[in-house]
Amino acid sequence: MQIPEIIKSSLDYIEQNLKTDITAEELARMANYSTFHYYRLFSSVMESSVSSYILKRRLDHALSEIADGRKAIDVVLEYGFDTYAGFYKAFTKMYGCSPKKYLSIYNHHKPKKPEVAIMYSEKDLRKVLENWNIESGLPIGDIYIMDGAKVSGSVWTVGTDYILKTDDREKLMKNLKVAKALSKQGFVSSLPVLTKTGAEYLDGKELFILTQGLKGNPLPKSDRFGNNRTDFGKIYGKSIAQLHKALRDVQNEVVPDEVNLYKSITEWALPNVRQQNVQWSIGLDEEFFTDYIDTFGKLYEKLPKQLIHRDPNPSNILFEGGEVSGFIDFDLSEVNLRLWDACYCATGILSESGDIEIEAYAKWIDVLGGILHGYDNEGKLTAEEKQAIFYVICSIQMICVTYFESREEFKQLAKTNRKMFKYIVDNKAQIQQIF
Repeated sequence: MQIPEIIKSSLDYIEQNLKTDITAEELARMANYSTFHYYRLFSSVMESSVSSYILKRRLDHALSEIADGRKAIDVVLEYGFDTYAGFYKAFTKMYGCSPKKYLSIYNHHKPKKPEVAIMYSEKDLRKVLENWNIESGLPIGDIYIMDGAKVSGSVWTVGTDYILKTDDREKLMKNLKVAKALSKQGFVSSLPVLTKTGAEYLDGKELFILTQGLKGNPLPKSDRFGNNRTDFGKIYGKSIAQLHKALRDVQNEVVPDEVNLYKSITEWALPNVRQQNVQWSIGLDEEFFTDYIDTFGKLYEKLPKQLIHRDPNPSNILFEGGEVSGFIDFDLSEVNLRLWDACYCATGILSESGDIEIEAYAKWIDVLGGILHGYDNEGKLTAEEKQAIFYVICSIQMICVTYFESREEFKQLAKTNRKMFKYIVDNKAQIQQIF
């Protein structure tokens, strides 16, 4: 597990020397890597080039000192910008607005050093796998979503039959409980493979679980937005409703977290989105925010709640033979609005549509309609749920916009979700006409 420490050392050095000329070549020498290999390593861990990362840290620190009252021109020169105009241009490109506007929106700015995720080498993972009675030498691969982005550095395929996963203990235990409980109900789920000692997981410095892989693959994007998109949407919706029936039966056994979605949005996400609306010129009218608070507030307590998947994006729903063969990744399972899962599946499909294409966006309304009607045919949405669809979708988008904007590695996803949000709000009438 040496890789994270190498990068951490680099980040510490960068943080202490932002006012000097830092080069990738210099950092590579300190890490005892070739420049080429160091570039790849840094980009893999930080999901940013060395130069982009250093620029972001300089902008953050410079703005913080300006906010504290120092003369702007003195600050930007110290951080390596030839002119204030150069700093201004770089800042505006990074943050979507001028430094002055940013500070007027957020009132303050304190640089937050990003965390470095643990990276595991193939050697590390093979050592871990020695704890199970499986064939040695099976290929180990990362897991990717449909558009080629890696899911995380904590889950891998092992051959064609297994999934190896490490994560926060609480998340893994919740996932394991849900899988076992669903299996008892006859629902297809990823059950743990016992270690050589008969344990369900490897409990050491890190916790690892090896599970049986489910048959099937995520539905290709070409099918999600193809001529049969409405029918495939109905299959998604029907399967989510069936999953919910099983989850209701095991809810007491799992003892999940319960979330007040309305409170979370109005106290956390919505104020942030209001700020981003100005910062990034999203184009949302104030009327949207007041309508959301009023209308969704009146509906919220009337909406059915239960144990849900919470993350049924298209990469977590497997198909085989044109039907759903199973769901994976129950890490985030919680008691929340049951409508969340159907709406989240729809927004997940839109977010994985690739570049912002008018054609894909226009087709998405059909996909959304298919999912909701498929769910309704199997699970019967209430009248209040049908009225709340638009507001639940907006809740999802506000959470995504807020969360992704706070993480440097997800800046592009933040941009995508801001554009999605505007499209969804602009097409409120079409969404409300689905039922």
